[in-house]
Amino acid sequence: MSNNLTIVLEDHHKLTEMCGVNDENLKTLENLTGTRVYSRGNEIHIDSEAVPVQNFFKDIIKKIQTCQEDGRHIDPVLIKSIADSMKNDKEGDKELFEKKSIIIPGGTRVYPRSSRQAAYIQAIEDNEIVFGIGPAGTGKTYLAVAAALREVLGKSKKKLIITRPVVEAGESLGFLPGDLTQKLNPYLKPIYDSMDSFLNYETITRMEENRIIEIAPLAYMRGRSLTNSFIILDEAQNTTPAQMKMFLTRIGEGSQAVITGDITQIDLPHKTKSGLIHASEILKSIDGLNFTFFDTRDVVRKKIVKQIIQAYERTDKKQK
Repeated sequence: MSNNLTIVLEDHHKLTEMCGVNDENLKTLENLTGTRVYSRGNEIHIDSEAVPVQNFFKDIIKKIQTCQEDGRHIDPVLIKSIADSMKNDKEGDKELFEKKSIIIPGGTRVYPRSSRQAAYIQAIEDNEIVFGIGPAGTGKTYLAVAAALREVLGKSKKKLIITRPVVEAGESLGFLPGDLTQKLNPYLKPIYDSMDSFLNYETITRMEENRIIEIAPLAYMRGRSLTNSFIILDEAQNTTPAQMKMFLTRIGEGSQAVITGDITQIDLPHKTKSGLIHASEILKSIDGLNFTFFDTRDVVRKKIVKQIIQAYERTDKKQK
């Protein structure tokens, strides 16, 4: 008689969600356990009699069910993040990953997709200034926008200010058509993509017209005192140390800032030091300021994106 494990799920809808489109979630569970996983009727089966494998499988199914109860979307990225948390994280980190979220007034709820993302959300809640540093696809900007909208729509902050350095790549900003906002919009498309995930176009436009959302090139921050605002500095790897200092000293009473960047994608002229790298070297000991460092393990886009980033990292190490 087989001692393979069978788990019975009474809710067929939740079973379908747990299996995923074309059973993609079950395939992920197979990769994680190293054995066949399949559904039959209202049951999930695992073809393994090994007790450690069965215990791991039962634990991960329980955590997936908890995520379902919280309304989280179940997909391969989340399942891998749960497994990584179970294997690698301390108990406090696991709890933070399972319980932490950003609730945006109006009903949208944003969950972390990794323990590092959960720590990043907590850091934004606990600190006046937070640096999110890491490769593309780790949710640095996405979560910063979600946190900013929570504060602004919840009336904790009066406005959201979005800025970034404009590092030109063969085309001068001055020769682009339109007013300042129209000129800068292409540079801020990633942030607008994030906002589109949470708000409809009409709401975003209305907030811009009422100056609740303000966008400006980093150079336009000079001389200002930014009070009672949530400020996002994106693409901060392309600031110089002088620009970073200028930005940080603009943050006024009642404001908080999130600075995001990827130090592997610096577009500054050769031999110009990145203000983001410089800040990470000299500001770590300041109270109320946090650095969250992401790596390829935190990439929450498609698996192929993570593999591409890892391939570039390996090449960069060989060339150094």
